[in-house]
Amino acid sequence: MAGERPELPELVSFLETLPEPHILCDRNYRIVAANAAYRATCGSCDDVAGRSCYEVSHRYSAPCDQSGESCPLARSLKSGQRERVLHLHHTPAGEKYENIELSPVRDADGEIAWFVEKLEPLPAARGLEDSRGLIGRAPTFRAMLELVYRVAPAEASVLLQGESGVGKELVAQAIHEASRRAKGPFVAVDCSGLAESLFESELFGHERGSFTGAAQRKIGLVEAAAGGTLFLDELGDIPLTMQVKLLRLLETGAFRRVGSTELRRADIRLISATHQPLARLVERGEFRQDLYYRLNTFPIRLPALRERRDDIPLLVAALLKRVAPERELGISDAAMDFLLAYDYPGNVRQLRNLLERASLLCDGDTIQPQHLADEVRHHGSNGLPQGLAADAGDRVTVSPAIGEPPLAALLAHNSMNATRENTVAEAIARAALLPRQSGASRRALAESLGISERTLYRRLSALRG
Repeated sequence: MAGERPELPELVSFLETLPEPHILCDRNYRIVAANAAYRATCGSCDDVAGRSCYEVSHRYSAPCDQSGESCPLARSLKSGQRERVLHLHHTPAGEKYENIELSPVRDADGEIAWFVEKLEPLPAARGLEDSRGLIGRAPTFRAMLELVYRVAPAEASVLLQGESGVGKELVAQAIHEASRRAKGPFVAVDCSGLAESLFESELFGHERGSFTGAAQRKIGLVEAAAGGTLFLDELGDIPLTMQVKLLRLLETGAFRRVGSTELRRADIRLISATHQPLARLVERGEFRQDLYYRLNTFPIRLPALRERRDDIPLLVAALLKRVAPERELGISDAAMDFLLAYDYPGNVRQLRNLLERASLLCDGDTIQPQHLADEVRHHGSNGLPQGLAADAGDRVTVSPAIGEPPLAALLAHNSMNATRENTVAEAIARAALLPRQSGASRRALAESLGISERTLYRRLSALRG
């Protein structure tokens, strides 16, 4: 084991026997020693020993807590205890999320002198190299992911809350894959798609002849999920009559098939999801309070896509590989600007659909703004992107997006007595290229330009393709 310290030969020797990647650090973030598993993951011993942990893992020039991350070493120095965090690390195979467990080691005087850090790759979450898994690095996404892997090893019921299209089923699968039930089945149930008359039969199964049309015995979804995870999506749509039976299942672990008196045991882990505010449904008497508290053992809120805009380029790259796997599609900066500015009421699902449509319209190898849907290019409530504003009088100004020059700078090459038509034309051209929403109304802009709203809309549409 490279970099062995004579003060800790026994500890260094012990770490070398462990199958998981481990390193030994000092208080100054310097890697004192790395076991074989760590070296195989992060490089040769010559590449690791003597370097700082943040340089090897993150390629940072300063400690994590000075680079916008949560630093387990700094937290352990403050608390004096073991600390756990979720970090996105650089590896030879790309970026990967890893669970870090850091334990302080005290010297003979009882002072913290070293730290043992264990790295545990997360099988169901990926960084940038795997487009099939959870993708993201924004703070809101990472906070959500840390909760996922806190609860995954337990048997607690999990309630996923978030808007439609944020990926609740994908997160439920990640919890399942990181749990002790990973080798068992994962059974997803869309509660909104089940008629009330068939709900009990679908969930618990039925015996032959138990009702009209029951020609043979049927195994329910609860039995199908035995030894694994049952995922109930759109929980708020479960009929009140069925909520009682679901509560009984959760409290006793037992159920009966429709038409049977035999009590059966259910060995399942329950994960549920909803886009509806269950607390409000409880207040209105549309959802049982006792069931709500039973399901809400460990709530996790999934951020909307507009709350993690930094992840949009990563998602676009991954989704383009899915919607057009046979092509090497890219996206222009202008088109990306529009995608970054859009609010996505349908979240990641909507982004995927937008990219699939754009890929069908694009004959080349780069998606351009004209390939995007009108709702993205004309995304303001008034149909105009942000940054368009009208001054009183004849003069029109366009407020720039961040990092963009004002209209005055763009027109600096014009003479001071430029015609109004040229000014109007360039103002409209500038407005059409802006990617952000506008607080100005289309009517106010048209009036300031001395043209009709219809003319303004037609000219903007022509410029945007």
